[in-house]
Amino acid sequence: MSFQRALAGFALLAAWIAFADEPKTVPPTNATPRAARGPANSNDVFYTLGPDSRPRDGVPKGHFTESKVIPSSVFPGTQHTYWVYVPAQYDSNQPTALMVFNDGQAMKAEPGDVQAQNVIDNLIFRREIPVMLGVFINPGRRPDQPEPNPRDWGDRTSNRPDEYNPPNDKYARVIVDELLPALNREFNISPDPELHGIMGSSSGGCAAFGVAWFRPNNFRKVITFVGSYTDLRGEYIYPELVTEAEKKPIRVFLQDGRNDNRRPDNPRMDWFLQNVRLMKALSAKGYDLNYSWGIGNHGQKQGGAIFPEMMRWLWRDQPVSTDPNDQVERSFRQPPISPASADPTAIPEKKN
Repeated sequence: MSFQRALAGFALLAAWIAFADEPKTVPPTNATPRAARGPANSNDVFYTLGPDSRPRDGVPKGHFTESKVIPSSVFPGTQHTYWVYVPAQYDSNQPTALMVFNDGQAMKAEPGDVQAQNVIDNLIFRREIPVMLGVFINPGRRPDQPEPNPRDWGDRTSNRPDEYNPPNDKYARVIVDELLPALNREFNISPDPELHGIMGSSSGGCAAFGVAWFRPNNFRKVITFVGSYTDLRGEYIYPELVTEAEKKPIRVFLQDGRNDNRRPDNPRMDWFLQNVRLMKALSAKGYDLNYSWGIGNHGQKQGGAIFPEMMRWLWRDQPVSTDPNDQVERSFRQPPISPASADPTAIPEKKN
Protein backbone atom coordinates (compact mmCIF):
# COMPACT_ATOMS: atom_id res chain seq x y z
CA MET A 1 0.00 0.00 0.00
CA SER A 2 1.41 3.43 -0.99
CA PHE A 3 1.89 6.16 1.56
CA GLN A 4 -0.72 8.31 -0.21
CA ARG A 5 -3.32 5.52 -0.10
CA ALA A 6 -2.59 4.85 3.55
CA LEU A 7 -2.89 8.56 4.35
CA ALA A 8 -6.19 8.72 2.50
CA GLY A 9 -7.41 5.69 4.44
CA PHE A 10 -6.51 7.29 7.78
CA ALA A 11 -8.27 10.50 6.74
CA LEU A 12 -11.41 8.56 5.85
CA LEU A 13 -11.31 6.71 9.19
CA ALA A 14 -10.82 9.97 11.10
CA ALA A 15 -13.76 11.55 9.29
CA TRP A 16 -15.95 8.55 10.11
CA ILE A 17 -14.99 8.72 13.79
CA ALA A 18 -15.69 12.45 13.90
CA PHE A 19 -19.10 11.89 12.33
CA ALA A 20 -19.89 9.08 14.77
CA ASP A 21 -18.92 11.23 17.75
CA GLU A 22 -20.76 14.33 16.53
CA PRO A 23 -23.89 15.04 18.60
CA LYS A 24 -26.98 14.15 16.60
CA THR A 25 -29.71 16.75 16.47
CA VAL A 26 -33.02 15.37 17.70
CA PRO A 27 -35.84 17.14 15.86
CA PRO A 28 -38.39 18.76 18.16
CA THR A 29 -41.49 16.71 18.66
CA ASN A 30 -44.79 17.04 20.42
CA ALA A 31 -44.97 13.30 20.95
CA THR A 32 -45.13 11.63 24.32
CA PRO A 33 -41.79 10.52 25.81
CA ARG A 34 -41.22 6.84 25.20
CA ALA A 35 -40.74 4.50 28.15
CA ALA A 36 -37.23 3.66 26.94
CA ARG A 37 -34.90 5.58 24.63
CA GLY A 38 -31.80 4.19 22.97
CA PRO A 39 -28.42 5.29 24.31
CA ALA A 40 -26.90 6.14 20.91
CA ASN A 41 -27.96 9.79 20.82
CA SER A 42 -29.22 10.32 24.33
CA ASN A 43 -27.93 12.29 27.30
CA ASP A 44 -30.26 10.23 29.46
CA VAL A 45 -27.89 7.25 29.79
CA PHE A 46 -26.40 8.83 32.92
CA TYR A 47 -29.74 8.64 34.77
CA THR A 48 -30.55 5.25 36.26
CA LEU A 49 -32.92 4.02 38.94
CA GLY A 50 -31.53 3.64 42.44
CA PRO A 51 -32.39 1.09 45.13
CA ASP A 52 -35.44 3.00 46.36
CA SER A 53 -37.08 2.50 42.96
CA ARG A 54 -36.72 -1.27 43.09
CA PRO A 55 -38.14 -4.01 45.33
CA ARG A 56 -36.00 -4.49 48.44
CA ASP A 57 -35.66 -7.47 50.72
CA GLY A 58 -37.51 -7.10 54.00
CA VAL A 59 -39.81 -4.32 52.80
CA PRO A 60 -43.52 -5.21 52.89
CA LYS A 61 -45.03 -5.03 49.43
CA GLY A 62 -48.40 -3.60 48.58
CA HIS A 63 -50.62 -4.78 45.77
CA PHE A 64 -52.49 -3.40 42.78
CA THR A 65 -56.24 -3.72 42.59
CA GLU A 66 -57.68 -4.99 39.35
CA SER A 67 -58.18 -2.30 36.73
CA LYS A 68 -61.34 -0.25 37.14
CA VAL A 69 -63.17 1.94 34.63
CA ILE A 70 -65.17 5.11 35.26
CA PRO A 71 -67.25 6.89 32.59
CA SER A 72 -66.65 10.59 32.09
CA SER A 73 -69.32 13.27 31.92
CA VAL A 74 -66.66 15.98 31.58
CA PHE A 75 -65.59 14.40 28.29
CA PRO A 76 -68.79 12.64 27.14
CA GLY A 77 -68.34 9.31 25.43
CA THR A 78 -64.98 8.59 27.07
CA GLN A 79 -63.89 6.53 30.05
CA HIS A 80 -60.83 6.32 32.31
CA THR A 81 -59.05 3.16 33.42
CA TYR A 82 -57.21 3.25 36.72
CA TRP A 83 -55.44 0.98 39.18
CA VAL A 84 -55.04 1.55 42.92
CA TYR A 85 -51.81 0.56 44.61
CA VAL A 86 -52.62 -0.37 48.20
CA PRO A 87 -49.52 -0.40 50.44
CA ALA A 88 -49.13 -3.15 52.99
CA GLN A 89 -49.53 -0.56 55.77
CA TYR A 90 -52.93 0.67 54.61
CA ASP A 91 -55.49 0.55 57.43
CA SER A 92 -59.09 1.08 56.40
CA ASN A 93 -59.78 2.51 59.85
CA GLN A 94 -57.35 5.39 59.27
CA PRO A 95 -57.85 8.26 56.79
CA THR A 96 -55.09 7.84 54.22
CA ALA A 97 -53.05 10.16 51.99
CA LEU A 98 -53.40 9.97 48.22
CA MET A 99 -50.98 10.27 45.28
CA VAL A 100 -52.38 10.26 41.72
CA PHE A 101 -50.20 9.35 38.73
CA ASN A 102 -51.24 10.56 35.28
CA ASP A 103 -50.34 8.24 32.40
CA GLY A 104 -50.63 5.53 35.00
CA GLN A 105 -49.66 2.70 32.70
CA ALA A 106 -46.17 4.19 32.26
CA MET A 107 -45.64 5.22 35.87
CA LYS A 108 -46.18 1.70 37.18
CA ALA A 109 -44.50 -0.24 34.33
CA GLU A 110 -41.89 -2.83 35.35
CA PRO A 111 -39.32 -2.62 33.93
CA GLY A 112 -39.81 1.09 33.53
CA ASP A 113 -38.34 4.51 34.15
CA VAL A 114 -40.29 5.26 37.35
CA GLN A 115 -41.80 2.15 39.01
CA ALA A 116 -43.55 4.42 41.49
CA GLN A 117 -45.11 1.58 43.47
CA ASN A 118 -41.65 0.45 44.63
CA VAL A 119 -40.85 3.99 45.77
CA ILE A 120 -44.10 4.07 47.73
CA ASP A 121 -43.24 0.77 49.45
CA ASN A 122 -39.68 1.73 50.39
CA LEU A 123 -40.39 5.25 51.62
CA ILE A 124 -43.49 4.32 53.63
CA PHE A 125 -41.52 1.53 55.34
CA ARG A 126 -38.83 3.99 56.49
CA ARG A 127 -41.38 6.64 57.52
CA GLU A 128 -40.08 9.07 54.90
CA ILE A 129 -43.57 9.61 53.48
CA PRO A 130 -46.95 8.95 55.07
CA VAL A 131 -48.97 5.86 54.29
CA MET A 132 -50.67 6.63 50.99
CA LEU A 133 -52.69 5.06 48.24
CA GLY A 134 -51.20 5.34 44.75
CA VAL A 135 -53.77 5.80 41.98
CA PHE A 136 -52.49 5.20 38.45
CA ILE A 137 -54.96 6.62 35.93
CA ASN A 138 -54.77 6.43 32.15
CA PRO A 139 -55.89 9.16 29.76
CA GLY A 140 -59.50 8.91 28.72
CA ARG A 141 -60.54 7.01 25.62
CA ARG A 142 -63.64 5.95 23.79
CA PRO A 143 -64.61 2.29 24.28
CA ASP A 144 -63.55 1.56 20.69
CA GLN A 145 -60.07 3.04 21.19
CA PRO A 146 -57.12 1.00 22.52
CA GLU A 147 -55.87 1.42 26.07
CA PRO A 148 -52.68 3.51 26.24
CA ASN A 149 -49.60 1.48 27.09
CA PRO A 150 -46.01 2.24 28.19
CA ARG A 151 -44.84 2.52 24.56
CA ASP A 152 -47.84 4.33 23.12
CA TRP A 153 -49.15 6.82 25.63
CA GLY A 154 -52.19 7.59 23.49
CA ASP A 155 -51.54 11.01 21.93
CA ARG A 156 -52.99 9.78 18.64
CA THR A 157 -55.29 7.04 19.88
CA SER A 158 -56.98 8.47 22.97
CA ASN A 159 -58.36 11.67 24.47
CA ARG A 160 -54.98 12.54 26.00
CA PRO A 161 -54.29 15.82 24.11
CA ASP A 162 -57.76 17.19 24.85
CA GLU A 163 -57.48 16.33 28.55
CA TYR A 164 -53.87 17.06 29.40
CA ASN A 165 -52.91 20.05 27.26
CA PRO A 166 -55.48 22.86 27.47
CA PRO A 167 -54.87 25.18 30.46
CA ASN A 168 -58.40 24.88 31.81
CA ASP A 169 -60.19 23.07 34.65
CA LYS A 170 -61.72 20.19 32.66
CA TYR A 171 -59.16 17.54 33.61
CA ALA A 172 -59.22 18.81 37.21
CA ARG A 173 -62.94 18.04 37.16
CA VAL A 174 -62.21 14.49 36.01
CA ILE A 175 -59.90 13.93 38.98
CA VAL A 176 -61.92 15.76 41.62
CA ASP A 177 -65.52 15.14 40.53
CA GLU A 178 -65.23 11.69 38.93
CA LEU A 179 -62.17 9.85 40.24
CA LEU A 180 -62.26 10.95 43.90
CA PRO A 181 -65.90 9.90 44.49
CA ALA A 182 -65.15 6.47 43.02
CA LEU A 183 -62.12 6.10 45.29
CA ASN A 184 -64.01 7.25 48.37
CA ARG A 185 -66.56 4.50 47.86
CA GLU A 186 -63.84 1.87 48.34
CA PHE A 187 -61.13 3.44 50.48
CA ASN A 188 -60.77 5.64 53.54
CA ILE A 189 -59.10 8.66 51.96
CA SER A 190 -58.33 11.72 54.00
CA PRO A 191 -60.38 14.76 52.95
CA ASP A 192 -57.41 17.03 53.76
CA PRO A 193 -56.12 18.60 50.49
CA GLU A 194 -52.66 18.77 52.04
CA LEU A 195 -52.69 14.96 51.85
CA HIS A 196 -53.57 14.86 48.15
CA GLY A 197 -50.74 14.85 45.59
CA ILE A 198 -50.58 14.37 41.83
CA MET A 199 -47.78 13.93 39.32
CA GLY A 200 -47.20 13.43 35.64
CA SER A 201 -44.72 13.58 32.79
CA SER A 202 -44.74 15.77 29.67
CA SER A 203 -48.36 16.74 28.95
CA GLY A 204 -49.32 14.63 31.96
CA GLY A 205 -47.15 16.93 34.07
CA CYS A 206 -49.08 19.95 32.84
CA ALA A 207 -52.30 18.16 33.65
CA ALA A 208 -51.04 17.48 37.17
CA PHE A 209 -50.11 21.13 37.65
CA GLY A 210 -53.53 22.13 36.29
CA VAL A 211 -55.37 19.95 38.81
CA ALA A 212 -53.68 21.72 41.73
CA TRP A 213 -53.86 25.13 40.07
CA PHE A 214 -57.58 25.01 39.32
CA ARG A 215 -58.63 22.93 42.35
CA PRO A 216 -56.25 23.83 45.22
CA ASN A 217 -58.95 23.04 47.75
CA ASN A 218 -58.64 19.41 46.66
CA PHE A 219 -54.97 18.94 45.61
CA ARG A 220 -51.94 20.81 46.92
CA LYS A 221 -48.89 18.73 46.04
CA VAL A 222 -47.49 18.45 42.50
CA ILE A 223 -44.55 16.79 40.73
CA THR A 224 -43.89 17.28 37.03
CA PHE A 225 -41.31 15.62 34.77
CA VAL A 226 -40.37 17.50 31.56
CA GLY A 227 -43.64 19.41 31.64
CA SER A 228 -44.98 20.47 28.23
CA TYR A 229 -45.66 24.08 29.27
CA THR A 230 -45.44 25.09 25.62
CA ASP A 231 -47.76 26.12 22.81
CA LEU A 232 -49.66 22.84 22.92
CA ARG A 233 -53.23 24.09 23.21
CA GLY A 234 -51.82 27.29 24.74
CA GLU A 235 -50.06 25.87 27.81
CA TYR A 236 -47.26 28.47 27.65
CA ILE A 237 -49.55 30.91 29.52
CA TYR A 238 -49.08 29.32 32.96
CA PRO A 239 -46.28 31.73 34.03
CA GLU A 240 -48.58 34.64 33.28
CA LEU A 241 -51.45 33.00 35.16
CA VAL A 242 -49.16 32.50 38.17
CA THR A 243 -48.02 36.13 38.05
CA GLU A 244 -51.51 37.59 37.76
CA ALA A 245 -53.35 35.38 40.27
CA GLU A 246 -53.29 35.42 44.03
CA LYS A 247 -50.81 32.95 45.49
CA LYS A 248 -52.34 29.51 45.92
CA PRO A 249 -51.53 27.03 48.73
CA ILE A 250 -49.76 24.50 46.52
CA ARG A 251 -46.30 22.89 46.62
CA VAL A 252 -44.52 22.13 43.34
CA PHE A 253 -41.42 20.19 42.23
CA LEU A 254 -40.43 20.73 38.59
CA GLN A 255 -37.87 18.65 36.67
CA ASP A 256 -36.51 19.18 33.18
CA GLY A 257 -33.40 18.70 31.06
CA ARG A 258 -31.35 21.23 29.13
CA ASN A 259 -31.85 19.14 25.97
CA ASP A 260 -35.62 18.85 26.25
CA ASN A 261 -36.99 19.76 22.78
CA ARG A 262 -35.05 23.01 22.32
CA ARG A 263 -36.51 25.43 19.76
CA PRO A 264 -34.40 28.56 19.19
CA ASP A 265 -36.73 29.42 16.30
CA ASN A 266 -39.88 29.29 18.43
CA PRO A 267 -39.55 30.11 22.15
CA ARG A 268 -43.16 29.14 22.84
CA MET A 269 -42.31 25.58 21.75
CA ASP A 270 -39.03 25.37 23.67
CA TRP A 271 -39.71 22.88 26.48
CA PHE A 272 -36.76 23.75 28.72
CA LEU A 273 -37.22 27.50 28.33
CA GLN A 274 -40.88 27.25 29.28
CA ASN A 275 -40.14 25.14 32.36
CA VAL A 276 -37.64 27.76 33.52
CA ARG A 277 -40.19 30.52 32.87
CA LEU A 278 -42.71 28.73 35.10
CA MET A 279 -40.08 28.20 37.80
CA LYS A 280 -39.24 31.93 37.79
CA ALA A 281 -42.90 32.92 38.01
CA LEU A 282 -43.53 30.57 40.93
CA SER A 283 -40.34 31.71 42.68
CA ALA A 284 -41.21 35.39 42.31
CA LYS A 285 -44.61 34.73 43.82
CA GLY A 286 -43.10 32.94 46.83
CA TYR A 287 -44.45 29.44 46.16
CA ASP A 288 -43.21 26.40 48.05
CA LEU A 289 -41.09 25.29 45.11
CA ASN A 290 -38.24 22.95 44.25
CA TYR A 291 -36.77 22.18 40.84
CA SER A 292 -33.99 20.22 39.18
CA TRP A 293 -32.48 21.01 35.77
CA GLY A 294 -30.49 18.11 34.34
CA ILE A 295 -28.81 17.46 31.02
CA GLY A 296 -31.39 15.04 29.65
CA ASN A 297 -33.79 14.89 26.75
CA HIS A 298 -37.58 14.69 26.69
CA GLY A 299 -38.32 11.58 28.71
CA GLN A 300 -38.54 10.16 32.22
CA LYS A 301 -34.98 9.06 32.84
CA GLN A 302 -33.85 11.89 35.12
CA GLY A 303 -37.27 12.30 36.71
CA GLY A 304 -37.43 8.61 37.50
CA ALA A 305 -33.90 8.61 38.92
CA ILE A 306 -34.66 11.41 41.38
CA PHE A 307 -38.31 10.54 42.01
CA PRO A 308 -37.68 9.11 45.52
CA GLU A 309 -36.05 12.38 46.58
CA MET A 310 -38.85 14.38 45.00
CA MET A 311 -41.35 12.40 47.05
CA ARG A 312 -39.39 12.94 50.28
CA TRP A 313 -39.39 16.69 49.65
CA LEU A 314 -43.03 16.85 48.58
CA TRP A 315 -44.25 15.00 51.68
CA ARG A 316 -41.69 16.36 54.16
CA ASP A 317 -44.27 17.91 56.50
CA GLN A 318 -45.79 14.72 57.86
CA PRO A 319 -46.10 14.77 61.67
CA VAL A 320 -43.25 13.21 63.65
CA SER A 321 -42.73 12.36 67.29
CA THR A 322 -39.52 13.56 68.95
CA ASP A 323 -40.10 11.48 72.08
CA PRO A 324 -36.97 9.30 72.47
CA ASN A 325 -39.10 6.68 74.22
CA ASP A 326 -41.50 6.39 71.30
CA GLN A 327 -40.32 3.05 69.97
CA VAL A 328 -43.07 2.94 67.35
CA GLU A 329 -41.84 6.17 65.79
CA ARG A 330 -38.27 4.86 65.85
CA SER A 331 -39.13 1.59 64.13
CA PHE A 332 -39.88 0.68 60.54
CA ARG A 333 -43.51 1.07 59.60
CA GLN A 334 -45.11 -2.36 59.52
CA PRO A 335 -48.49 -3.55 58.21
CA PRO A 336 -51.35 -3.20 60.70
CA ILE A 337 -51.99 -6.18 62.93
CA SER A 338 -55.40 -7.71 62.39
CA PRO A 339 -57.38 -8.82 65.47
CA ALA A 340 -57.03 -12.45 64.42
CA SER A 341 -53.25 -12.29 64.05
CA ALA A 342 -52.91 -10.42 67.34
CA ASP A 343 -54.76 -13.15 69.27
CA PRO A 344 -52.87 -16.49 69.11
CA THR A 345 -55.96 -18.33 70.40
CA ALA A 346 -58.23 -16.99 67.66
CA ILE A 347 -59.73 -19.58 65.33
CA PRO A 348 -59.06 -18.73 61.69
CA GLU A 349 -62.11 -17.89 59.66
CA LYS A 350 -63.30 -20.82 57.57
CA LYS A 351 -62.96 -20.25 53.83
CA ASN A 352 -65.06 -22.02 51.28
